[in-house]
Amino acid sequence: MNKKYMVASLTLSVMLALSAASNAATYYVAPTGDDKATGSKDAPWKTIARAQTSAVAGDTIYFRGGNYIYTAGVNTCATRTDTVNAVTLDKSGSAGNPIRYWAYPGETPVFDFSQMKDDCRVKGFNVVADWVHLKGLEITGVPQQPENRLNHESWGVWINGSHNIFEQLNTHHNMGPGVFIKNGGYNLVLNSDSHHNYDPYTSNGAGQSADGFGAHVKADNPGNVFRGCRAWANSDDGFDLINAFSPVLIENSWTWSQGYLPGTSISLPAGNGNGFKLGGYGGKYVPNGVKHSIRFSVAFNNKVSGFYANHHPVANDFFNNTSFDNGVDFNMLGIDASGKPVNLGNLRNNIAFGGTLVSNMDGTDNQFNSWNLPLKLTAADFQNISNAGWDAPRQADGSLPVLKNFHLAPGSALKNKGTNVNLSYKGATPDMGAFDD
Repeated sequence: MNKKYMVASLTLSVMLALSAASNAATYYVAPTGDDKATGSKDAPWKTIARAQTSAVAGDTIYFRGGNYIYTAGVNTCATRTDTVNAVTLDKSGSAGNPIRYWAYPGETPVFDFSQMKDDCRVKGFNVVADWVHLKGLEITGVPQQPENRLNHESWGVWINGSHNIFEQLNTHHNMGPGVFIKNGGYNLVLNSDSHHNYDPYTSNGAGQSADGFGAHVKADNPGNVFRGCRAWANSDDGFDLINAFSPVLIENSWTWSQGYLPGTSISLPAGNGNGFKLGGYGGKYVPNGVKHSIRFSVAFNNKVSGFYANHHPVANDFFNNTSFDNGVDFNMLGIDASGKPVNLGNLRNNIAFGGTLVSNMDGTDNQFNSWNLPLKLTAADFQNISNAGWDAPRQADGSLPVLKNFHLAPGSALKNKGTNVNLSYKGATPDMGAFDD
């Protein structure tokens, strides 16, 4: 392409983006609003659907605090195995000018779908747009109907779009995954929580499908990231990348207490109970599997595994993670081209403490991990080994709370015992584990 044309084209793109930003509008929605109003702060609309009809790239819609109650989908169940959507976002923003659906500062808008009676699967938020940014919304109660045992899960947030941001969401008590990326690329799930999700009426067993976060994207959809997220007390897995045919990154995230009846220690037979399930294709070998990556993350008290390869056909990267008191802390069970089990994984700078430390590790590429050292870890290696406090309130900017749990003690033998994996670190060499103080 001609360089002058490229410069002119880029300049035009920048000018258009600046123009859109300068003309951006701000609208308001409130539970007590009126869709016939103007959408101003003093005369807010009542529904997100009304706001979407007016919003264009660069606009911001603020949601005032309170409960937004949904009793039916925007479409109806054609069959008992159909899907209905309560909220559909299908209007896209543009690069640098997303449409923002944000909580009003200091307030919590709660989208409550528990009163819906649609007799099929339900999507609370059906996001099929590109370049939208949801922030600060609470999403709860997406149902299944007890008399309908024909389906798998419903979904809190279901995504089939690209270049979207889902920030500071609190998805909980849904009868299916809290946040689920079905397809699309370059989506960022940032500083969000997903907890106490449980699917009691799923066709293949109660608790089988309610993950905290999931990504099952097709090929050629790279760039999906979970960052600063927490999943706890979900009936299935915390993070599930099964059937993801494009690489996914998980970083600075925590997961605990998966596989139980939420809020209890009662094991659910159908609940898988893994903290981070990094891939796999239903126990079958596929030739086009991709490598996923997880780093600076923590798993504990999960029923089965903290970090699990789940029969993945490719060696995933597990760098600088901490796993403690899981059924198995790191389980690297993979699969080879003949369909036979094989151990696969690239592991560096990880800590396993308590429970069964590792399983299916022989033959993997694992070095500079706590189990590779000629020593036995003790509580004295850490500032704190408590499993409490991980669900503490987030910081003002939405980032994870500051804890001392499983940070290395100053004199720990794990200090400066890691190796450089091209990630940031302090000191002469990296520490082991999720926290480098």
